[in-house]
Amino acid sequence: MGLFDIFGKPAETNQITVDAASTPAPFNNVASTNNFLYPASTATREQALAIPTIARAYGIVCSTLASIPIYQYNKMTNVEIEPKRVINQPDPRVPGAAIWSAIYGDLWFDNIAYGQVLEIYQEDGRIAAWTRIDPKRVTMQLNANSTEIIGYQIDGKIAPQQGVGSVVVFYGLDSAGILNRAGRTIRAAHALEAAAESFAKEPVPMQVLKSNGTNLPAERITKLLDAWRSARLTRSTAFLNADVELQALGIDPAKLQLNEARQYVALELARACNIPAYFVSAETTSMTYSNTQSERRGLLDFSLRSIITSVEQRLSMPDFCPGNQAVRYDLDDFLRGNSLERAQVYEILNRIGAMSVEQIQEEEDLIDNG
Repeated sequence: MGLFDIFGKPAETNQITVDAASTPAPFNNVASTNNFLYPASTATREQALAIPTIARAYGIVCSTLASIPIYQYNKMTNVEIEPKRVINQPDPRVPGAAIWSAIYGDLWFDNIAYGQVLEIYQEDGRIAAWTRIDPKRVTMQLNANSTEIIGYQIDGKIAPQQGVGSVVVFYGLDSAGILNRAGRTIRAAHALEAAAESFAKEPVPMQVLKSNGTNLPAERITKLLDAWRSARLTRSTAFLNADVELQALGIDPAKLQLNEARQYVALELARACNIPAYFVSAETTSMTYSNTQSERRGLLDFSLRSIITSVEQRLSMPDFCPGNQAVRYDLDDFLRGNSLERAQVYEILNRIGAMSVEQIQEEEDLIDNG
């Protein structure tokens, strides 16, 4: 079995019609064996987003990427081209950042994202509009040997292979997505959050009143417990006679080291998310402006680059762009240095003749085009 047995057959080069589903999603059979080797290894998105560390990392990845514009360029001349509306605003009914943020979240959580074509250009058959589809709504159709994806179903209905209604697939570069890869750590963090909530509601260990005398009837026990609860609401000091003994069961948060456990899991989740720990406040460090700029570059290279590569290459395929064009993210603003660094760079570029004063002013938005 070769590589193309899994990813499907390549599209014919002489085919005029652009097939929006020409590259099917890879078939990942991890779920069929993982439950046997490692039972209950996955977590749900709801569990993950209930954890502050995951919620913070999710916000950093998705909101940051959604704020970065995408542009087209000519691959031969490297000249920037005004991108089609579908690139930055896939669905004309919704702001582009909303669609892309959801797509990035799907790639981050599930290692795959789906869209559905809403409109195509009549002149070349390329995609003119599409919208995001929740991965839970999409089902893959496999061949008889379960080695190749031959189509998709949306809400149980077979989607067209091309044109309006067909499926656009974005492939993640992760092994299986955070929900599967770090499922146990996410569930452990979820359990620790539940334990913290329990201790917040009941800050003292469970108490037991033990009778040292004769056995009391049920009615007498109920009255004793009600009186104990009422007394604790008015004063913290209690008095017990020789017939009743107070016993405490359970471990208090300090002995349980709940704070330390939550801190450790937060660090583990930061590692699982490929996010520097200080970005999600999982560890306390002293950051200055200069090394914050360096960390932003590190965030791009080690956390955001895989998603950027996945989307750039998918949008550069023939159903979005002509063969001589491609798309890429405009990272200049994201990696923009401070004023002193930019001035030093401009000074060098102007001295060697690479940039004029007017170009520098335009780059810095110092020219009033109104």
